[in-house]
Amino acid sequence: MITEEKLARINELAKKQKADGLSVKEKNEQKKLREEYLQNFRKSFSSQIKSTKIIDPEGKDVTPDKIKRFRNDK
Repeated sequence: MITEEKLARINELAKKQKADGLSVKEKNEQKKLREEYLQNFRKSFSSQIKSTKIIDPEGKDVTPDKIKRFRNDK
């Protein structure tokens, strides 16, 4: 999970980039923080997809096979 401080820093760097531009060191920091954020997002989204189950009005499991295979693959 990404911390509030890191998220605030991502936003701070984005605002600074738009206003004044970033130094090389700040660009590297921004890239690292964004990658960490994206990794956490992907992990969370993947977990959410794995736990998805679709039930039709008749109570039958109609979860797409692609999601079922995804659950079993990882």
